[in-house]
Amino acid sequence: MDLRHFRYFAAVASEGSFSRAAEKLNMAQPPLSRQIQQLEDELGARLLDRGRPITLTEPGRYFYEQVRQVLDRVEEIRLMTQRIAKGSVTQFNIGFVASTLYDALPELIRRFRIIVPDIEVMLTEMTTLEQAAALKDGRIDVGFGRLRFDDLGLTRNVIREEPLSVAVPVGNHLATSSAPLKLVETAGEQLIIYPKTPRPSYADQVLSFYRDQGIEPQVAFEVRELQTALGLVAAGMGICLVPSSVRKLGRSDVVYLELDEPKIVSPIIMSFRTNDRSPLLAELRTLVRDFDVWPGTPRADV
Repeated sequence: MDLRHFRYFAAVASEGSFSRAAEKLNMAQPPLSRQIQQLEDELGARLLDRGRPITLTEPGRYFYEQVRQVLDRVEEIRLMTQRIAKGSVTQFNIGFVASTLYDALPELIRRFRIIVPDIEVMLTEMTTLEQAAALKDGRIDVGFGRLRFDDLGLTRNVIREEPLSVAVPVGNHLATSSAPLKLVETAGEQLIIYPKTPRPSYADQVLSFYRDQGIEPQVAFEVRELQTALGLVAAGMGICLVPSSVRKLGRSDVVYLELDEPKIVSPIIMSFRTNDRSPLLAELRTLVRDFDVWPGTPRADV
């Protein structure tokens, strides 16, 4: 199964006819029919109902949706490669952990795009560990994550230590106290952590905060995404420790209580290839060093 099979199948599915698809592909109908039959045999699934017009089976509809995405992406890659080859565009790729978007990262990227207006800045959501692999593969130029680890091939600078808040359901007893909230006060609550995979992740940071204070957390749910975790909090299924900037989401069914724990923070870490001397990376590092939207945060040596 290769891109040729994808293109053949997409043509038949969109035209609803082998003859029209063959004409569109500039080939004879019998070999096209054989190629589609071979594809079905390889998949072990019937993709087409061969009536008039040809229609998609349920597996065929799913396969067609996925094939279209692949072919669209291939076309994007082709066009971008041609543009780069002609010198008509320079691209800078940034990986980010979703929760960093609630802090000042969008403003940082906005300013970067103003500084380099002729550069196409591409953003890709990925976990911290995925960012490390993408940096080594050359798929991204810089990453913004939250997980601490050492890698000889990467330079990793903490550019922000963000306080944490406890997300609780409306009416939760923790929200009734006017005293500063300590982590130990949450020990009896059902805990919701994210992301479930891949690990280690921010979820393990949260668990370590409890265990460092001799508390064994009562984990009720491990979910994939922050939004899912907050939905469960709103439903009264437990509490969740989140970066304080998450309160910008403005949910009316969740209360955010800032922790009075100066040592319990979640870093925002900028990662890049240690040997990368590109001017664009240098521009971004300078911007981060002079960034003024994180008051009280020590300027990192980036």
